[in-house]
Amino acid sequence: MDYLIGVDLGTTSTKAVLFDTEGHVIANANKGYTLYRDEPDMAEEDLEEIWRAFVEAVSIVSQEATDGKILGVSFSSAMHSLIAFDKDWQPLTRVITWADNRAVKYTEELRSTGLGQEIYSKTGTPIHPMAPLSKVLWLKNEKPDIYNQAAHYLGIKEYLFHRLFNANRMDISIASGTGLFNIFNLDWDEQALEVTGLQKEQLPEPVDPYTIERGLDPQLAELMGLDPDTAFVYGAGDGPLSNLGVNAVQPGVAAVTIGTSGAIRVVTDAPKIDPKGRTYTYALDKDHWVVGGPVNSGGDVLRWARDNMFDAEKSTADLMDMDSYDLITEIASHVPAGADGLLFHPYLGGERAPIWDANAKGSFFGLTYKHTRAHMVRAVMEGVVFNIYMVSLALEEVAGSLKSIQATGGFARSPLWRQMMADIFEQTVTVPKAFESGALAATVMAQKALGMVDSLDVIGDMIGESNDYEPNPENFEVYRALSPIFIRLSRQLQTEYENIADYQRKFVD
Repeated sequence: MDYLIGVDLGTTSTKAVLFDTEGHVIANANKGYTLYRDEPDMAEEDLEEIWRAFVEAVSIVSQEATDGKILGVSFSSAMHSLIAFDKDWQPLTRVITWADNRAVKYTEELRSTGLGQEIYSKTGTPIHPMAPLSKVLWLKNEKPDIYNQAAHYLGIKEYLFHRLFNANRMDISIASGTGLFNIFNLDWDEQALEVTGLQKEQLPEPVDPYTIERGLDPQLAELMGLDPDTAFVYGAGDGPLSNLGVNAVQPGVAAVTIGTSGAIRVVTDAPKIDPKGRTYTYALDKDHWVVGGPVNSGGDVLRWARDNMFDAEKSTADLMDMDSYDLITEIASHVPAGADGLLFHPYLGGERAPIWDANAKGSFFGLTYKHTRAHMVRAVMEGVVFNIYMVSLALEEVAGSLKSIQATGGFARSPLWRQMMADIFEQTVTVPKAFESGALAATVMAQKALGMVDSLDVIGDMIGESNDYEPNPENFEVYRALSPIFIRLSRQLQTEYENIADYQRKFVD
């Protein structure tokens, strides 16, 4: 039997999944690491921690391929990370992740000049602190010693490939999320380079996602349980691969992912730019472009609610060997749709689409004596979905109407959250029973790279059974009344986000 390994490089963990060539999961391993927030707005990872997690995860699953050969390893990777290296390839920074907001000042300056919109119109990446474009501006202004020493810039996946093969390449999917890459001529954008002061030589060579590297160091190959000649395929960004992983590649079929953060995306056959700058356009490959919007707030907001409002329930779940989230969502399920008029804007860590405001803050609105913790946690869950719905309205303006939703991510395990999405969107929500969609999609790209399949469409036969959640008409009136209030409030509160953010920077540690 032949096997493939899909590696999912995430924000707080790396997962390796061993598949057979039919897409069946044989084994998986998940190794976590710390997201460092040592100072306000920081969100960094340690290179060595990620390297160890990657090597350990691959070595664990490779042991299960006892009766055949592992043909290839392919990658799904979190986007927008940045690492600076000196001329000798020694790291000058940790991994600065998408969640790092320290570049907000320089991002707002770029957006206010109008130059930002020009760059966005060519790169497809909204001007936001998440993007490496903004991170380089921050280094230039705040860390000149690092900026002046930096001879090379990579993301986390590119760092792994450099360490594995001494390569200096970046697939066009990851490149299309840097804010530095022209998605129309598929090369580094001259205007973005001029703004940042970078030279092309400081950036990796853009390559096709199906590009293969071979020739592992024999000792490392033995440690990982691989043949030194195993094909390593670059793969793509986690957002685009999430669409492929749930077979949401047809027009009007949206993929919604809510894990730590969230996103809604559709696939088009060419890049599409939003004149209002609300959505992104990233490559899956040269023939498939993913148009969508990411949100900062997903499962992390529910975790915040659990940790700060449900201490007793969390302890009870631990004692009973239950999932604490199951217990908390059960509590929320006893509150009616709309949480009796309580709304929650889930901007605890700023926000990306559609408002693109790193200063955004979370808020409850509509609190009365009637409301309890149960109302609050239901409002938190609904707020995440309302926010995704708000992004979908912008997405429809750019890419056309949505016909159906394919859902994945940690939230897809919650029947209550799935039903909320069906009711708020008034759309059927389909949830594949297989949850390893990103890693599966990466291995399908590997099969195409290796000439095993001619088309990515084969993934439709690999996904297997799905659960459909139909919208409940009894909840339409409630959500139709609340969603406009949620949207108007997000705009009205935006006028004060900068002020409260300035206050917090000044008076709050």
